[in-house]
Amino acid sequence: MKYNNEINKRKTFAIISHPDAGKTTLTEKFLLFGGAIQTAGAVKSNKIKKHATSDFMEIERQRGISVATSVMSFEYKGMLINLLDTPGHKDFAEDTYRTLTAVDSVILVVDSVNGVEAQTRRLMEVCRMRDTPVIVFINKMNRDGKNRFDLLEEIEKELNIALHPMTWPINSGKDFKGVYNLYDKNLVLFTANTKAADEDTISFDRLDVPALDEKLGEKDAATLREDIELVDGVHGELNVEDYLAGKVAPVFFGSAINNFGVREMLDTFIRIAPTPRSRETSTRHLDVEEDKFSGFIFKIHANLDPKHRDRIAFLRVCSGKFERNKYFHHVRLDKEVRFSNPYTFLARDKDVIDEAFPGDVVGLFDTGNFKIGDTLTEGEDFYFTGIPSFSPEIFKEVVNKDPMKTKQLEKGLLQLTDEGVAQLFTQYGGNKKIIGCVCELQFEVIQYRLLHEYWASVQFNALPFYKACWITSKDPKKLDEFTRFKHANIAEDKDGYLVYLAQSEWFLNTERTNNPDIEFHFTSEIHK
Repeated sequence: MKYNNEINKRKTFAIISHPDAGKTTLTEKFLLFGGAIQTAGAVKSNKIKKHATSDFMEIERQRGISVATSVMSFEYKGMLINLLDTPGHKDFAEDTYRTLTAVDSVILVVDSVNGVEAQTRRLMEVCRMRDTPVIVFINKMNRDGKNRFDLLEEIEKELNIALHPMTWPINSGKDFKGVYNLYDKNLVLFTANTKAADEDTISFDRLDVPALDEKLGEKDAATLREDIELVDGVHGELNVEDYLAGKVAPVFFGSAINNFGVREMLDTFIRIAPTPRSRETSTRHLDVEEDKFSGFIFKIHANLDPKHRDRIAFLRVCSGKFERNKYFHHVRLDKEVRFSNPYTFLARDKDVIDEAFPGDVVGLFDTGNFKIGDTLTEGEDFYFTGIPSFSPEIFKEVVNKDPMKTKQLEKGLLQLTDEGVAQLFTQYGGNKKIIGCVCELQFEVIQYRLLHEYWASVQFNALPFYKACWITSKDPKKLDEFTRFKHANIAEDKDGYLVYLAQSEWFLNTERTNNPDIEFHFTSEIHK
């Protein structure tokens, strides 16, 4: 209870979207409002090309996509906001799924031109599973897109969530004139290539006044009056409890690139978004207000600073107070650990902190002690549950093209697969290294990073496997027998646990039928 003030000051959320919906641009605008950055990184000129603050890996800058979750903290109107910007690309969905376990709410960005896309659906499914509160930002209203009513209907149907408009657009594309804020009862006017200032905001107690016609023109004013009457009639006041339960998503319209419609959403976010929440563990329900510290690792990133071979583990604080130089209990390793330089982040920039509270994300310098899902406590033994780890579906053998760099390659493979974007297996009884990923692009990123961060040159040869299953048995003899008989399809993961690599669904089903004493698992969590 003694940290209640700190807990109530914090909001921790993730921004999620399909690639190119404008998520990283929106992240920047939040940082601008919070005073965390002075210029938007997306600004381009002939001589200099600045990049988005949150895209800090070289390959992200080259390809223009986010491939790792960035963590940023900033203050806005007396609140401390922890923002996690996630990869939009489907090949890095696993990193995004894990990030969603570390946040209390989500802002979903939808492109008004393309509407709901496949990746948006997948991400929302994870939010629905966890009943995560969602706010929707419909972006790119300054471009010709779908009809506003059709778009809302599509989002509700495709994402299986009720929507509640909080702002309402006046036209779109080149005719976009701004939004009407249904909560504050004011009109915010849009001018292309300028950011909305206070003088662009006009308050209206009622919409049946001539001033509205003067500002918008008779036709658009009449359309707005009809729209608002319809929206008010259907939706009425937002029920905040329904939002917090994940049943209703408030909706905002705007243009992130023009910094338009963003402030209205940010103001509503700090008013209604949840503060850090209580969580389930492997032994009990953990109350966020408990005095004793606990937290879990949801992400690991090697070489955040290419000049230093550092490895950062990202810790979400769940209860109590995290303190610099204090010993905490590492549950999996059953040992005490302490941290002399814990960080908070503004993308690449790190600040050493002395303490952190529930909701905060702390970067811990890691010498190889951490895996994703690891728990730190003040002595109690439990794990936080529901941190997903997926069975890979594409497998490739690692071929070392430069034997002089074998040590660098081994170190690079271990560190990069610790980040959770891929899994490393070693052929049973041999030393063939196999990388398993959920999607193809991850191999390209690993190959690039091995070369540029570890100076190890590799090629990947495709292997004919369909699925990796961790295998266990209550009868050690049966497990040993199966392993010897199927040794060509057996590998060990990084922790030495046995894995069966199935060539096809038919092979997998056959082995499960023929070996009732062997259990086949699609996640490695069974070994925790």
